[in-house]
Amino acid sequence: MQRITYRVKVSAQGAKRRISYLLRPAKRTLSTKSNFVPSTRFAKTKKLVQFSSIALLSLPAESLTTMNAQIPAYEHVMLDKTLTIAAVPGGSTYFATDGFQHGFGYDLARDYANELGVAIELKAYASEKAALRALQSGAADMALTTASTQLKSQLNLPSVNFSCGYDSSLTKNGLHPKVSWTFKQANDPLAKQASYFLCDSIKLDNTQKLAAFYNQDLLKDAYSQDHFKKALTEKLPDYQSSFEQQAQNYNHDWELLVAMGYQESHLNANAVSPTGVRGLMMLTNSTAKAMGVSNRVDPNQSISGGARYLEKMKSNFADVPKTDRIWFALAGYNMGPNAIKRIQKKLRAKDIDDKSWANVYAYLSDNKASNSRYLQCMDYVSNIRSYLQTIKTQMV
Repeated sequence: MQRITYRVKVSAQGAKRRISYLLRPAKRTLSTKSNFVPSTRFAKTKKLVQFSSIALLSLPAESLTTMNAQIPAYEHVMLDKTLTIAAVPGGSTYFATDGFQHGFGYDLARDYANELGVAIELKAYASEKAALRALQSGAADMALTTASTQLKSQLNLPSVNFSCGYDSSLTKNGLHPKVSWTFKQANDPLAKQASYFLCDSIKLDNTQKLAAFYNQDLLKDAYSQDHFKKALTEKLPDYQSSFEQQAQNYNHDWELLVAMGYQESHLNANAVSPTGVRGLMMLTNSTAKAMGVSNRVDPNQSISGGARYLEKMKSNFADVPKTDRIWFALAGYNMGPNAIKRIQKKLRAKDIDDKSWANVYAYLSDNKASNSRYLQCMDYVSNIRSYLQTIKTQMV
């Protein structure tokens, strides 16, 4: 099986080689909408059986009988305290930056692992078939892919789709309707609990909000694609060494700084907003002074100031797990750290995990009608995530 890994830091030459591969139209498949309609409130009685029987793909009768002799993956997971996932990188599954995995599929898997009380280990594979074969061989406990129903059926592997029958909840955000977890045995507790976990009515609502954060449509139209590609090919070479140097100085992924620069100014060093923020990283006058920037339109100073300020935001949220800290830091960069901390306080008062970005994003989404800054913050972080994910996943 072919394994692939991500490089967190790449050379300037490597980055230039892959620019031409960015923004290639993704191949997506559509499926017919299921007639499955879950209850308004999930009940752990016979409803659980109904959810499981619908969410898990049916297997040939002979495979169901022979699987009973196999040791359930659930036992291995609970004994080792680790959930091992075979995954294929992509827009709907996961990408890596800052040495950590992120993504729609990965975040859900991480939440599932947390519910089981185990750690998560991700193994990357170059193709869906390779990942599924790894699952079959016992190299993984479950697979995270967008593999077709036909392929999974050929391999006699059951799965549960994230949409639980509501494909439109994914497709409206440009996500693959067949993104799913696949298991070796349909009767394994690991598979059954995954079905309950994903198809709970409350969880479905949270999944839709997470899907909105990982929306893949930002760079789908030709104009946006061309504009992004032009900025990377024509403007980025002038500033790339500075992005790389400042990322090294402040322990960032340099491509994250590029994504921020594109969001802020489209990599225009002379950009000026109506509110007075200026430069490639669009620093306010007060922030620039605090970060030691004397000339905001000097691209090197601007990038340095932005990188230093982002590091300050990360330190403001040092108690947040590193996997989510990047999003908290970006939200603080946009809206101010104290505004985000006030939201965290409100979540704690409701006994909701305030160190989960999914929960903070859900709060912003639920209250955006009453506060325009919330919508602005949502768009800011989501856009940067989208630019970064495009760079990370559409590469050679």
